[in-house]
Amino acid sequence: MHKALTRSPSFAGQPAGLRPGWLAAGVFAVLVALVAGVSLGPVSLPPGSVAAELLNLLPGVRLDSGLTEREIAIITELRLPRVVLGLLVGGLLALAGGCYQGVFRNPLADPYLLGVAAGAGLGVTAVIALGAGAGGALTGLPITIPLAAFVGSLGAVAMTYLLGAAGGRGGSTATLILAGVAVSAFLSAGQTYLLQRNSDTIQQVYSWLLGRLATAGWHDVRLILPYFLLTTIVVLLHRRELDVLSVGDDEAISLGLHPQRSRYLLIAAASLGTAAAVSASGLIGFVGIIVPHTVRLLAGSSYRVILPLSLLFGGAFLALTDVVARTAAAPAEIPIGVVTALLGGPFFVLVLRTTRRMLT
Repeated sequence: MHKALTRSPSFAGQPAGLRPGWLAAGVFAVLVALVAGVSLGPVSLPPGSVAAELLNLLPGVRLDSGLTEREIAIITELRLPRVVLGLLVGGLLALAGGCYQGVFRNPLADPYLLGVAAGAGLGVTAVIALGAGAGGALTGLPITIPLAAFVGSLGAVAMTYLLGAAGGRGGSTATLILAGVAVSAFLSAGQTYLLQRNSDTIQQVYSWLLGRLATAGWHDVRLILPYFLLTTIVVLLHRRELDVLSVGDDEAISLGLHPQRSRYLLIAAASLGTAAAVSASGLIGFVGIIVPHTVRLLAGSSYRVILPLSLLFGGAFLALTDVVARTAAAPAEIPIGVVTALLGGPFFVLVLRTTRRMLT
């Protein structure tokens, strides 16, 4: 199939692929976010010393960073896991956003389109409410809330698929979008009911819903890493197909592509990655809109460019945003979802105005 796509004259006219300069810029952004995220905090550390200590984590490298044992412990056990988690979550959300926009051919599509946020919110609310009723036995386990969010997210996506399939095969993307809206409304109503019946859990639920990257060690990173790798491999291996889908199903079929199968595979992979990200960090909005659109404006419109750069810049964006959330109101910490909403709200309006102008 990929050989047919490469040899086709129509596909050869698609935008150029990823340039080495942009790839280097994405890697550089990740490295800057890594060093800045580890250096900045209640105890500021010299960036040069932090960079040296990070290099010491590589096999065979031994540099004198000049840091004390306490400062090294702050880096390796507290800040580095949080920054790495931010890189993984931001990369997943941005990659999923770019994938959804390509599949649905809708510039406003984001990772929460198919009810992922509502499903995760209901799962976490149910566990916290039931855990409070059981004396905290359920929420005492560190894996309980992430697992509830993960199961709720995938359950919501499954409901959306089933409801969309009941609408028939015609107009599949529009049907799935409408199904996602309906499922989100239904699950949000269930969450509101649980909160009303268990008002003592509202503060705990909202602290999760607003998004956070607080992590105790490497547990959350190990939890999300397999899903990050699976989602990234599947989506990036099929990124060329999104360029073909953008020109229409008839053209895609003539090039040997099965449009419906490709769409569902990409949606499933993006939804799995989003569910994993939400389970680890709570609800962090707008990353899937801000990053892919910025990449599209600066680097090109081909999904061979958008998806890998969204992965890199999305991780760097969220890691740097977390630095702002940690330091802007120190010693207090602003929920990272609030910071991304403040940045994403005006950006969403700009995208909406641009989209309406193009349609009219």
